[in-house]
Amino acid sequence: MRGIGAVAPQGVPMTNPPAETRPATADRRHQMFPVLSDSEIARIGRFGQIHHYARGQRLFAAGEPGPGMYIVLKGVVAISQRDGLGHVVPITRQGPGEFVAEVGQLSGRHALVDGYADEDVEALLVVPEQLRALLVAEAELGERIVRALILRRVALIESGASGPVLIGAADSPDLRRLQNFLSRNGHPHQVVDTASDHDSAALLTQCSLQHAKPLAVLADGTVLVNPGEDELARRLGMVDSEAHDELFDIAIVGAGPAGLSTAVYAASEGLKVVVLDCRYYGGQAGASARIENYLGFPTGISGQALAGRAFVQAQKFGAQMLIPAQVQQLDCSRTGPDGELVLQLTDGRRLRSRAVVVASGARYRRPDLPRLAEFEGRGIWYWASPLEAKMCQRAEVVLVGGGNSAGQAAVYLSQHAAQVHMLVRGPNLAASMSQYLVDRIAAASNIALRTHASLTQLDGAPGQSLQRVRWRERDEEIERALAHVFLFVGADPETAWLAGCGVALDAHGFVLTGVAAQGQGPDCALLETSVPGVFAIGDVRAGSTKRVGAAIGEGAAVVAALHQYLAATA
Repeated sequence: MRGIGAVAPQGVPMTNPPAETRPATADRRHQMFPVLSDSEIARIGRFGQIHHYARGQRLFAAGEPGPGMYIVLKGVVAISQRDGLGHVVPITRQGPGEFVAEVGQLSGRHALVDGYADEDVEALLVVPEQLRALLVAEAELGERIVRALILRRVALIESGASGPVLIGAADSPDLRRLQNFLSRNGHPHQVVDTASDHDSAALLTQCSLQHAKPLAVLADGTVLVNPGEDELARRLGMVDSEAHDELFDIAIVGAGPAGLSTAVYAASEGLKVVVLDCRYYGGQAGASARIENYLGFPTGISGQALAGRAFVQAQKFGAQMLIPAQVQQLDCSRTGPDGELVLQLTDGRRLRSRAVVVASGARYRRPDLPRLAEFEGRGIWYWASPLEAKMCQRAEVVLVGGGNSAGQAAVYLSQHAAQVHMLVRGPNLAASMSQYLVDRIAAASNIALRTHASLTQLDGAPGQSLQRVRWRERDEEIERALAHVFLFVGADPETAWLAGCGVALDAHGFVLTGVAAQGQGPDCALLETSVPGVFAIGDVRAGSTKRVGAAIGEGAAVVAALHQYLAATA
């Protein structure tokens, strides 16, 4: 949302709904829309340029790249939301001393709202690069601005009246795929269920050629039929198409906690950083409903909230984000003019970097189960987000797995589902799960822990959603008529893109580092792989502790090793 002004959390001029129905941002208006003093505006002045707009002139438009953050000096800017179906919702008007922006301004993405001069306007424009410089140089003022930018994005997400319109059947796996992609990337969007909107159903039938494929309608009216994540991201301006011929100091592959931690520490210390991820920021941790044992958050924090803050923080310090962007291969030949490492992307681009950090994590493990692929997205889930929780409201569900991720998901789902059958192969949870989660599960009356149990069968009509499941519990076969199964049975390392570059892996495909990769020696770096200049951190690294805190710690630690490497090879 390039250049958004004050945004009402419900997408309409602000009112006072009952406290229990107000979104989280409703009581934080003073933080979302602070008014800057004359002295604060004067401090910002050196980072921007003054522009003038006649009454009725457009400052920015939804779906188009935005110019930056505006500080209104004179006049009034009117902000409204507009979708590709022609709906326009006035939001608010901003006057002198207010700044017009949201968190997307940090990276120059497309606007999510329209902004027009409601009367003659004089405004100070701070372009994205200068905005990042401002946030670093003016720490106290920058903190207030960043908080407001984040809260405005949250308000847009909560409003459900901004961003692309997704049209499709509620039970469509492809619709859920697009919803999940946008949600995990913190991008506002709307969903229209064709079962309750006949006009949208007609549009869906016409545009998707009778195959009932979901549509994505963009702000400019463009209709995409069942787009892939990469196509949708590019059309929304979520990721750029630039060649990026420059030489980076560090290329980080993976935007989970480890990769984001590296990006924050490296970029804040002046290194030129690019971060790539083929899906969304946050990794598997981003799907955690609540992390309660991470230092400094005694009441817990959702994985997406924690990752979202780190994502913004890294951009604040200048790290470039390419999400989604998939690495196809790492070229370690160093035959380029700068002796650089080269990342070959699936879209044909090549990124050059002096060092590479492997933080690609692991992908959800798919058990060997008949008809599993058939029901993925139709009742088989590998995460438990609010989207899945809503679908299984007051329903009976099965959850398979005994690790911390499984425990967090079980506790979260128990707040929505009527019954959670938790299947584990072992005799208890003590060996694989943190004690606080074990206690929480034992205290939940609607979580049934089933030990020595394994899922054996999935049933449902061809082309339809899951209808029945069967599992073996000790020597007994149990069958249930239920439509949702959550699988948390471990993960396999994402290391296929390293094939052929000489990075040593263990027998399970995890990346070896330190002595295991390099042998004994005075120059052995604990997080460096068998290829000089290539480092590995987080879940993808052999022997790592599969915890968010450990991944973030490794991200911080690897930056010191990177400095030593870069200094030695300068």
